Amino acid sequence: MPLTHFDEHGRAHMVDVGQKADTQREAVARGRVLMQPETLALIQQGGIKKGDVLAVAQVAGIMAAKRTHQLIPMCHPLMLTHVSLDFEPQPAPPGEQAVINISATVRTTGKTGVEMEALTAVSVAGLTIYDMCKAVDRGMRVDAVRLARKSGGKSGDFVLEE
Repeated sequence: MPLTHFDEHGRAHMVDVGQKADTQREAVARGRVLMQPETLALIQQGGIKKGDVLAVAQVAGIMAAKRTHQLIPMCHPLMLTHVSLDFEPQPAPPGEQAVINISATVRTTGKTGVEMEALTAVSVAGLTIYDMCKAVDRGMRVDAVRLARKSGGKSGDFVLEE
């Protein structure tokens, strides 16, 4: 299958989706932030000086999904009908890393999918957690950002993980 973001001369271009039918589209992306157990405990206790880490990360992820077309050059601006983020903290014993799993679900009715919006939401939520907690844990890692599933459009459903 040829790459769609290049024209016949090899130049980058935005794909023309004007003739495509509007369909219900959804994408789910996932990722995680690894950290020291003490950092996760501070987040859960509200002990991070910058504020409620997960509430701010949720808003950041939603804002990022809505602005994906301003960050990724060939993305179309989309009217999103739904953006949600879920955070699942996983404590760990001392000496092992704790994890906050992040999941973003994005929906629209339109001519192109929302995979990039879901991936952007997870990435920016993870970066926000890092930013808010870096003063206490510089060793945190935003990790494993990936598309879990998508539906809608001509190519139909694509499921990498449930």
